[in-house]
Amino acid sequence: MMEPQRKSSGDDDGGERGLLHCWRGYSYSMVPERLLLPRPVLQVALGAQHGVLLVEGGQVYSFGELPWKQTQVLQTTKPTLENALSGQRVVAVAAGSFHSGAVTEDGSVHMWGDNGAGQCGLSGLSCVPNPTPVALPDTGGAQTVPVLELACGEKHSLALSVQREVWAWGSGCQLGLNATVFPVWKPQKVEQLAGRYVLQVACGASHSLALVRCLGPEGVQRPPVDKCNQCNQLLYTMTDKEDHVIISDSHYCPMGVEAKEETAPTQTLKTSPSEPILPSHSSSTSTPAAPTSDPTLDPVSGPQDSQKARLTNGVQPPPDSDNPVPPKAAASSVVKSSPYPDEQEVKEYLRKLSDTSQAEAKMAAGGLHALQPSSSGRGSSALNSLVSSCASAVGERVASTYEALSLKRMMNFYLPSRLEVLGGAADNTAERVRREESVQAKKSSSTGDIHEEEAEGLRRRLSLPGLLSQGRYAVHLLSSSYGLLLSPRLLRKMGRSKTRAFALTPMGGVAPEDQEVFPTLQTEVWSWGHGEHGELGHGDNLARLQPLCIKSLNKKKVIRVAAGAHHSIAVTAQSQVYSWGSNLSGQLGHMETPSSVPRLAKLSEGIRVWDASAGERHTLLLADGDCIQPIIYYSGQQVKEGEEGGVMEEEKEEEDEEERAGGYTQQAVLLPFCMNFGYVSSVVAGGRRCVALSDRNIMGFIASLHELASAERKFYCKLCEVKSHVIRPLLELESLTSVLGPVATDLLQTLAGRFSLLDHLTGQHSVSLTGNVRRGRDVKSLLILEHAGIFLDLYNDYCSAVGSFYVMGGFHALTKPSLDIFGKSPELLQRLSECSEENPATADLLVALFYLPTQHLHEYGRLLLKLATCFEVSSSDYQKLQDSCSRFEAWTLQLKRKRKEAEYTFHFWKSFPGKMTDSLRKPHRRLIYESSNKSLTVQNAGRFSVNWFILFNDSLVHAQGVAPCKNLFSTHHIFALATLWVEPSPEDDSGLHGLKVVTPEETLTLLASSSAEKSKWLRAINQAVDQALSGVRQDTGSSGSKSEPPISRTASYTFYKDVRLKDATYEGYWLAGKPHGRGILKWPDGRIYTGSFQNGLEDGFGEFVAPNKTLNKDDFYQGYWKEGKMHGFGTYRYASGEVYDGSFQDGMRQGHGMVRSGKHNTSSPSVFIGQWQQDKKTGYGVFDDITKGEKYMGMWQDHQRQGMGVVVTQFGLYYEGVFKDNKMMGTGILVSEDDTTYEGEFSDEWTLSGKGILTMPNGDYLEGSFSGEWGAGLKVTGSYFKPNLFDAEKDKNRKLGRLRVRAEEKWQAVFKECWSQLGCEAPGQGEHWKAWENIAVALTSNRQQIQDSPEILSRSHSKALESLEVIPQHEGPITIERYHSIRLYLINACDTPLHPLGRLVETLVAVYRMTYVGVGANRRLLPQAVDEIKSYLGRIFQIVRFLFPDLPEEGGLIPEPTESPPDSKQEASTDTRAESPKPGRVVSSSALLLPVLLPRLYPPLFTLYALEKEKEDDMYWECVLRLNKQPDLALLAFLGVQQKFWPVSIPTPLPAPGEKQPVISSTKDACFASAVETLQQISTTFTPSDKLQVIQLTFEEITQKVQSLLKQDFLWSMDELFPVFLYVVLRARIRNLGSEVSLIEDLMDPCVQHGEHGIMFTTLKACYYQIQHEKIT
Repeated sequence: MMEPQRKSSGDDDGGERGLLHCWRGYSYSMVPERLLLPRPVLQVALGAQHGVLLVEGGQVYSFGELPWKQTQVLQTTKPTLENALSGQRVVAVAAGSFHSGAVTEDGSVHMWGDNGAGQCGLSGLSCVPNPTPVALPDTGGAQTVPVLELACGEKHSLALSVQREVWAWGSGCQLGLNATVFPVWKPQKVEQLAGRYVLQVACGASHSLALVRCLGPEGVQRPPVDKCNQCNQLLYTMTDKEDHVIISDSHYCPMGVEAKEETAPTQTLKTSPSEPILPSHSSSTSTPAAPTSDPTLDPVSGPQDSQKARLTNGVQPPPDSDNPVPPKAAASSVVKSSPYPDEQEVKEYLRKLSDTSQAEAKMAAGGLHALQPSSSGRGSSALNSLVSSCASAVGERVASTYEALSLKRMMNFYLPSRLEVLGGAADNTAERVRREESVQAKKSSSTGDIHEEEAEGLRRRLSLPGLLSQGRYAVHLLSSSYGLLLSPRLLRKMGRSKTRAFALTPMGGVAPEDQEVFPTLQTEVWSWGHGEHGELGHGDNLARLQPLCIKSLNKKKVIRVAAGAHHSIAVTAQSQVYSWGSNLSGQLGHMETPSSVPRLAKLSEGIRVWDASAGERHTLLLADGDCIQPIIYYSGQQVKEGEEGGVMEEEKEEEDEEERAGGYTQQAVLLPFCMNFGYVSSVVAGGRRCVALSDRNIMGFIASLHELASAERKFYCKLCEVKSHVIRPLLELESLTSVLGPVATDLLQTLAGRFSLLDHLTGQHSVSLTGNVRRGRDVKSLLILEHAGIFLDLYNDYCSAVGSFYVMGGFHALTKPSLDIFGKSPELLQRLSECSEENPATADLLVALFYLPTQHLHEYGRLLLKLATCFEVSSSDYQKLQDSCSRFEAWTLQLKRKRKEAEYTFHFWKSFPGKMTDSLRKPHRRLIYESSNKSLTVQNAGRFSVNWFILFNDSLVHAQGVAPCKNLFSTHHIFALATLWVEPSPEDDSGLHGLKVVTPEETLTLLASSSAEKSKWLRAINQAVDQALSGVRQDTGSSGSKSEPPISRTASYTFYKDVRLKDATYEGYWLAGKPHGRGILKWPDGRIYTGSFQNGLEDGFGEFVAPNKTLNKDDFYQGYWKEGKMHGFGTYRYASGEVYDGSFQDGMRQGHGMVRSGKHNTSSPSVFIGQWQQDKKTGYGVFDDITKGEKYMGMWQDHQRQGMGVVVTQFGLYYEGVFKDNKMMGTGILVSEDDTTYEGEFSDEWTLSGKGILTMPNGDYLEGSFSGEWGAGLKVTGSYFKPNLFDAEKDKNRKLGRLRVRAEEKWQAVFKECWSQLGCEAPGQGEHWKAWENIAVALTSNRQQIQDSPEILSRSHSKALESLEVIPQHEGPITIERYHSIRLYLINACDTPLHPLGRLVETLVAVYRMTYVGVGANRRLLPQAVDEIKSYLGRIFQIVRFLFPDLPEEGGLIPEPTESPPDSKQEASTDTRAESPKPGRVVSSSALLLPVLLPRLYPPLFTLYALEKEKEDDMYWECVLRLNKQPDLALLAFLGVQQKFWPVSIPTPLPAPGEKQPVISSTKDACFASAVETLQQISTTFTPSDKLQVIQLTFEEITQKVQSLLKQDFLWSMDELFPVFLYVVLRARIRNLGSEVSLIEDLMDPCVQHGEHGIMFTTLKACYYQIQHEKIT
């Protein structure tokens, strides 16, 4: 609340903000009055006779004349509260001439006041006394659109929605709606602006303005338009004269909308020229007006003229002539033209063109639009890029006329801008015909040649292509109002023009613009409505029904628009003011005519305007002057003495007053009393009134905020001046490249680009700060705090760009060209660079000028600190400002240091010219130290050798030469800093100050001249290395801390010496000069290694690619390395298609491995799996020759089969015997499918040669000498025997298996690998604790690798891994509990290949399957297969006992705990098998390991059993099928089951539960059903112990059944049990029972054979044989 009312605003003791000062007009003696309100005022809006105030808390007051309030007297001055809005929080207010509006927090609109034209949006009421809600209906009509701000005119209102679209209601064409009936009561969307981002709207009495963000670059390429979208007439006509063509764009659309490329597609309303116009329009809008010949006449001056105007065929006559122009004449005047203008006029036009700042290409939003020059050109008919229709028509003629012209020179001028615009142009000559803008609406076109000197002048004007978008070049040609001239002389002149063009505007601005954080500078101003006074700015006085872009304000960076009754104001980011419209009272601030196009208001130098408002006949400007406090300028009608007292005085006879007093300003004048207002945040003008809103300067906060904003605006104007007066002229010099050379030219362009970004960001920031002063006054919304990083990065980049250009001598090279531009005495440069020296060098001025912006960071720091002092030290705002301040100060120092470095470096290059130094001169390179003062030499240097060390920020250069010739260093070597390590040599007695410098291929010892020099160099090198690595400059200020760069780092390096690595490039981690860690090594011949390194050599896991030139494919290796060679497990894919999976040692295949050869790995012609030694197959291995259909299992040496082996073929042949030199040579046994057997001598594959015995399947045999190939007729000399049966059996069993490799000798490499992984040289030799350590290491390293590529590992694997992380207790006596934990650990370990045991099991499974699958599924291999499993068990058990040394050996006992809880006993019994009566547990390899191994090996093994037992199983099965046809009772009787075991009845689920169903003779499969079901599970188990368990359960089921029958305990005798069990076995129908029985028999745990399980198994076996030989009578 305010203190007691005061009239004066001078006393400064109050703490308010939002103070209100009111006055009228301008005179020296005036004293503004203060309006006093209970709360600070946030916003003011003024109408013709009234005003609206918004105060803090969201309340609204009205003052002035309020005729719509029925209760009050007409005249009131006291502000009255609008109670209808109480309870609503209002955020914005607006006032029209006689109505008002308010927007609340939730975006709803309230209107009140005069509603005669529907301007309050409420139908049926002529006036609305109190604020009433008005809804903006969404397209569906269901919801209302929330609103951001309102603007009100005399008879219309506009709203800007949250979606940034414009809505209008009221009357008149200023609505911009395609309406035919007025008033429009209901708010409607202005479709012409739909889809655009509108930033602000403003309303004049009868016109509207919108500030719109330019479309992005995506809006640029649209097809050219050649017909008017509204009335479908041709936009362009062309007339052909003798030596030139006139292309006319005089079309004027009755709709008042220029046919633009970006016409909204939603437009549907078309009006033909003959439609009658609506008299209700208050200006002549809907007629194609004929051009008038007299430029000074205002065609229409009020609504009454509109009624008088007579229509003749839709053509409206000029208002001053009574007889209308005949239509024919009107039409012809479009094409024909009045007499040529004289030189004077052209010169005048050119002068004006230059005044409005050079025409600039349209940045975005639809291609090359014309821009308005300062003359009164008609915007609505601007030529719209070269339209294809006329281009193609003109094409041939133009081409033939100007064949002689050098098109190439032309193209040099018109850099290719948008060839695609040409559409169907027949000839690219048409491309030259680019237009600039239509000019002089009232003058017709000049068809004569323009004189040479004018063309010269024109060329000078056009030498600035302006801010170009996206690096494309738009070209400007002069076009007068109706025609565009192409005279050959003019074209020739153009061709000689010496201009260059560069893109100077950052497209898209600084990145954050896209994030909607920074305000946009790329804006357009659109206007529509009545234009009698030229207030639309299109260069004519015509009305526009729909919004139209004011072309001449494009690229002007307008940030705010204001509309007076009949004039308009635009404020730009560069703090300039453009004004246009009615200037009867001098309200435009300039006296130029015509005023129908925007022109700059005249203000004295250094006045920067940042807020403006327009009233009925006056304009208020709020600006920065020399002091921080804002100043107010006034232009417009002056108030006579004595009149200024009563603000609310009647305004009678105003016209006459003005005439009499002549009272108006020629240009804006400073209001003398504005300094009393304090810190004004905004000005408002309306009606005849002026208002200023000011803030009290509490704690200096407001002053600091104003100072920050003001400083930024000043800085931005400075940057813009540098850009236009220095950078652009430099870039446009034709001789630039020849003077600078290509490198420096590129650097200059980079520099200009960075400068533009900086300029753009500053502009955006100044706009944001201006807004902040006007609205927020909140520290948190300061962009410089939130986005400090963006500022700092940009300044840093800019400073680097200046430095690079400087270092390369760019500024000094510019000395001569700048003399051409700035003359001998460059006052401009001196002024801009703020240089105070006498006669400074041009180069120094340029350096100072370009470094000037970097000092602005210090200004930021200073002002932020000033702001901080306005807050309590403990507050968060203070903290934030303080932090930002110190951050900016730190960067200021850093940029100063960067500048010093650049200067030092530049002088170094200058002092040491020469070939060597030239080769070292790079833009980014900065000098740190050099040893020309002999401060550093090489140890043990020759007498005459000279060493020169130069330390740059990226490398250390060592130059060497011979003493006499000083500057001719014969060699120099560059050491990159990223791969340079330096350390001080220890000081020894010799007193040498040594430094040891390590690089990847050299180690130098350098000697410093003194210990000070030594520490200086050491520190300098270390710091330089650190910076080169981090890329960020540390603050190496006074602290002088020796920050040592990390010894381990990432860098890239190309070897130049090392024999193995010459020219190879390594990129990755380093440690003290050697590659160490992950990296990539690439050789020039295409070899690439990717993986880990240790001490400079490949070590660890890695991938290697080596191109194979002959096959034109790559060899690829993936696996482990050691000391630069493949070592460990890996996969090698050869270019030939072979793949080797297995172990390597010293780069060769060694150990266990598998090779698949052939094109497709799936159907490879051959596979070998086995042992390798020094790249050759040596030891035991299995070779599967798929093409031949043979499989060899045996010993190898040097890739050849040598020693004992077995061969099986797909035709069932089986051979075992001796091989020599890859052939069957020596003794062997050969058995064919039908059991024919030969045992004797062999000489070659399947070739018998020598003594032997041939045995027939029936046992007869031949003995003698044999020769010939098996199966192709044998020659025999010998005797034939027929033995008795008994001998044959004995012999047959004796023969096989003697000549094959013993199971223990197989796969030794696999086990050896597992032992070596555990750290043992040979099986069992080593420390078991070491083995556990190795297991832990293997698990973690493998796990690490899997984390890099998680897809390898399934979820179950990762679970198993987790359980393995804990090492089980592996010492101390073994109890049952520990035995179980070991068992579980083994199950988990064998589950994951990352564990050495798991890897072993996985490999064994692979080799086992490889051996016994496919051709290997031969029944004669069964004994071998069983032996192999047993040998696996034994050998794995040895490893387990090594890991758990206290585990008893095979057959040893673990004592049962004496007092064990019953559940654990039970668990133990179910987990393994039924306890034998003696206490304790027998340890056996099969009990521990078979459950792990057998399930994986089961399929091949069981197949072999099935093949072996095939005949017996077939007999058994036939019998089973036959007997199972019998019903239960018959079968029981047949098998001799005693009657007492026959079930009388069986429980059935079908009748009621618990009922019994009698067993009748036909019942089948009902007796002992549960026992049968149990026994069937034998096929689903793997290990013998599990199968025995099933048998035991079956017995238990039978016993239970019998006990329930007999109702008593019962002990079996074998005679009673056997038939019952036989019945169950028959009914179980187990297909391969013989195989199951044999498997159990072969692999049964020996300790079980004589126990209970043994007896049960014997019973089952007996049943099997019984069934086989059962005869049914």
